[in-house]
Amino acid sequence: MSLVTQSYTAGIDKTVNAMREAAPLVHCLTNTVVQNVTANVLLAAGQAPAMVDHPGEAATFAQIASGVLVNTGTVAPHQVESMPLAAEAAVKAGVPWVLDPVAIGALEVRTSLAHRLLELAPTAIRGNASEISALAGLGAGGRGVDATDSVDDALPAAASLAERTGAVVAVSGKRDLIVWDREGDIRALWLESGHDLMPRVIGTGCALGATMAGYVSIAPALESLFSDATCAPIDAKALAVLTAHAHFGAAGQLAGERASRPGSFAVAWIDALDELSGADIAARVRVTEASA
Repeated sequence: MSLVTQSYTAGIDKTVNAMREAAPLVHCLTNTVVQNVTANVLLAAGQAPAMVDHPGEAATFAQIASGVLVNTGTVAPHQVESMPLAAEAAVKAGVPWVLDPVAIGALEVRTSLAHRLLELAPTAIRGNASEISALAGLGAGGRGVDATDSVDDALPAAASLAERTGAVVAVSGKRDLIVWDREGDIRALWLESGHDLMPRVIGTGCALGATMAGYVSIAPALESLFSDATCAPIDAKALAVLTAHAHFGAAGQLAGERASRPGSFAVAWIDALDELSGADIAARVRVTEASA
């Protein structure tokens, strides 16, 4: 194991344990396809789910949650109203929130909504390469929820978004890219983990955005990790986002060892999210620094 990987995975181990101890409450304004999956994933990972998207309730709940997810997967008229309200309320209350701009680019309503949400100071942003490129104004989007761009090609878009918004930007793919702005210096990491069956299971990406919201909610508690020489210097929010991806990817690896088809894999993956310890997760992933 390289020194870079060893130092970051030490932080991953401790972050998983800190998240589970905190058991964050995650407010999900998400798409109708994945609500049940997302709730089960959050519970398995060690978080508590809530699906509150009525315009009359979303802002109130956002202020009492630990973290908030805004996912544009199946935007209904009431969500177009409630999502900005929840994001604004979260920022006002100091609650971190995650923007997941699902399938933006070709579809006007969600694309306009995502750009409006981008101005509301998301704590973190996640998406596939085409979604991140479209959000940054450097691409036209993918084929629905599927990316047509590579993660490598999305690095400039992710860096642009990180510099512009101050958010940690995550690009999901065969290897994940985590990008953040550290006092004017763009930093980037590659994470190698996961399994080829993950894209064939509904909700692995959308549920990741929700789990990120729980992880970033504990970022203030992670600052003490940086006094430990075994942990590489990394923004606490970036470490939280990295750890959420590592948790998902390591669980995918374990599930792939136990199941060979999408249906059984989905069940094995949720079990693995619950089963794996922080040390188990850290041991299964590889982190390397990327040139931004």
